[in-house]
Amino acid sequence: MRRLSAVLALWAGVTACVQAAEPITLGLNYPRTGPYKEEGLAQMRGALLAIDEINGAGGVLGRPLRLSSKDTASRPAKAVKNVDKLAAEGASMLFGGSSSSVAIAAGKRAKELGLLYFGTLTYSNDTTGKDGHRYMFRECNNAWMSAQVLGQYLNKTLPNKRYFYITADYTWGHTTEASLRHTTASEDVGQHAGVHVPFPGARLADYQDALTQAASSNADILALVLFGEDLVRAMRIAKELGLTERMQVIAPNLTQSIVEQAGPSLMQGVIGTEPWTWRVPALEKAPRGEAFVEAFKTRYQMYPSSSAASAYSIVIQWADAAKRANSLDSEALIKTLEGHRYKLLKDEQQWRAFDHQNLQTVYAVRVKPRDEVLKNDLKQDYFEIVDRLDASTALPSLEEWQAERRAAGQPLTLQ
Repeated sequence: MRRLSAVLALWAGVTACVQAAEPITLGLNYPRTGPYKEEGLAQMRGALLAIDEINGAGGVLGRPLRLSSKDTASRPAKAVKNVDKLAAEGASMLFGGSSSSVAIAAGKRAKELGLLYFGTLTYSNDTTGKDGHRYMFRECNNAWMSAQVLGQYLNKTLPNKRYFYITADYTWGHTTEASLRHTTASEDVGQHAGVHVPFPGARLADYQDALTQAASSNADILALVLFGEDLVRAMRIAKELGLTERMQVIAPNLTQSIVEQAGPSLMQGVIGTEPWTWRVPALEKAPRGEAFVEAFKTRYQMYPSSSAASAYSIVIQWADAAKRANSLDSEALIKTLEGHRYKLLKDEQQWRAFDHQNLQTVYAVRVKPRDEVLKNDLKQDYFEIVDRLDASTALPSLEEWQAERRAAGQPLTLQ
């Protein structure tokens, strides 16, 4: 009993010291408003869960973590201003983004201030490609990885089909469409037509016009290279025009919140990709991932999405790197992160050294029928995993990456 009392007293003392130490600020630059706000909310929830877990275990280098957040509204100029504000608050690192243009712009400003920036949902190839730099680390997959697994599945199940592309007119949309056209051999725009819609700020009339063009085509597959509320609005119009019955709809990047906003009846049968779903930890035999799912479910009364998992993983990975480096210095952390392999929420992942892209398995998914979704206790079992692609085969090689950088007039190593 005396020994137990001594242990409890020691723990109480350690906890008190951590609480008394000056907090380390982490800056979340995320969309609280705008078309990607649901993905932003999920990031906030995942980050807060990770911070509470870390603080409960003693913090980082004897100091507790605190979160400061700023709304980007998915607008790059606002995101850059947020970086300045978070830096002025003393943030040790920054993370976030559901728009690649936001992540790229904010990451470049963070570099100027000597701060690491971790991209959450930023699927454009450019983030760690031609616009990559030493201070940017991307946790999620890129457009090429999504296109590889999606193309692999579509070429097996729906070969030799005509595509019609409707694409958000910014870096994520451009690189995603180009990657998917390549992997599905739909690069001939005469045979596989497409139209771009503004981002941000597309009007319903923009989607109506684009989908009317799709309806007038002889396409078999409707590729909606849209995200968040933009995808939801397009799906509603596609349903009204009868396209969801006539064509196979694909959406290269799906999330749990997109299906929730649209409803499983509308999204039923849509094919896309995810880097993570709450079913993945059990599939990949990842105990830490299963514990995360249960903790998130208990706290928020819902399953975590890939958005939440990305933010959670970033905070955990940054804290682990700080402990291994015994430092908060950005340069020290870069050296510690580069090439680092780890298992957290699924199978093994790695921060690739030459481009800071996270190597990981990516999954092709199909939205389940509504009656199957409703069988789940929380009615959130949205995705059937129909294919997967191992990290080792999903990414361009160093030579291909350098060729892209050379074409863009960029240095052949991260600066």
